[in-house]
Amino acid sequence: MNLFSKYNRVLLVVLLIGLISVGILFYNALNYTLNNKIDENLREELMEVKDYLHVKNIFPAPPEDLDLVIEYKPAKKTSAVLVPGDTTFYNPRKQKKESARYLKADLLLDNQPFHVLILNSKATQSRQMQIVFLAIIIPVVILFGLMALFNRYLLLKLWSPFYQALKQIKSFDIKKGGYRSVKTDIHEFRQLDEALKQMTTQIQDDFKEIKLFTENASHEMMTPIAIINSKLDTLLQSGTLAENDSKALLDLYKATKRLNKINQSLLLLVKIDHDQLGEKEQLCPAELIRQKVNNFQELISQRHIQVTCNLDDTTVLSNKYQFDILLNNLFSNAIRHNRNGGEIHITLKEGELYFENTGNQNALPESQIFERFYKDPKSDGVGLGLAILKQICIKQGYSLNYYFRLPMHGFRIKFG
Repeated sequence: MNLFSKYNRVLLVVLLIGLISVGILFYNALNYTLNNKIDENLREELMEVKDYLHVKNIFPAPPEDLDLVIEYKPAKKTSAVLVPGDTTFYNPRKQKKESARYLKADLLLDNQPFHVLILNSKATQSRQMQIVFLAIIIPVVILFGLMALFNRYLLLKLWSPFYQALKQIKSFDIKKGGYRSVKTDIHEFRQLDEALKQMTTQIQDDFKEIKLFTENASHEMMTPIAIINSKLDTLLQSGTLAENDSKALLDLYKATKRLNKINQSLLLLVKIDHDQLGEKEQLCPAELIRQKVNNFQELISQRHIQVTCNLDDTTVLSNKYQFDILLNNLFSNAIRHNRNGGEIHITLKEGELYFENTGNQNALPESQIFERFYKDPKSDGVGLGLAILKQICIKQGYSLNYYFRLPMHGFRIKFG
């Protein structure tokens, strides 16, 4: 639930509670006022009955008013207490039941006590009360509605700088333009804008420094590693070393070659991360895969691996250099982690590429295989091949998944 929805929901609940409370209070107050007015009319009517009885010594005839009914009934004793209240009665003149206010009193006629019951129908007053109630409540409801609409408009206007800043943060790209300040006269939003500008500037500066350091470190390491490899190669081929020395130098030579691979792989990852490998173009994957089969034929033959290709003639939009690295890593992985006399199945169809190979009888951990420096303990690789593969797929907008269907390990690439 967003901020406006939450606020409007709370506001609506408060307004409804307030409106209902005000309505109840107003209705009760209006009802109380009208009841007092009716009671006053009842007392006046009783006084007229008393006066008429005093002058003519007889009860007056029933009034012609449709809402007023007076009844006289003989009683055994009299009481000086006036009893008002609410009731319902059958109005013979209107021939229907109605709610009413009544007033009971006891009077003497020729020393004979009588109960006098005066009933005043509330039908007219109820209609009046409804009219007055609606005349007040409807404008109040309209006013509350207008207030809610205005409040929504005002909030959207006030929070506009926040949403502008949020939109920029969502679309922020560290390699592209930085954060642009949002104009606002609200102090809190100015503070937020300044904090975001400082934060994004610091992130970009740190990114540039890390990028420059990585590139420089990788390039600077290449020359000494090449010199070490060259010197070690010369010493190993000289034939003047003792067996133990030759073995030690051979281990050192393998270690420097591994270091060189790591350095080149890390440099490649940096270039992929920073989009430094050129533009995209339409490629024919089937043709490139056939070329790779020929390029890796020697390694395939040495392991007696059988390669089966099922390739549709389709095209894909990709960076040619990155796609070449992607295929190299898929082939290298399928050959390195295969068994002698194993199989490689390559399937290419519209929008999808499947690479499957025999190998270990157990599935690999899907949550780890694409992490940097993860590798099989038995492998002599550097653990960056699949990480590079994953990063290329991310940059090219492809999805990459690993699966295991005994006896085949497989990778599925779905082109964007």
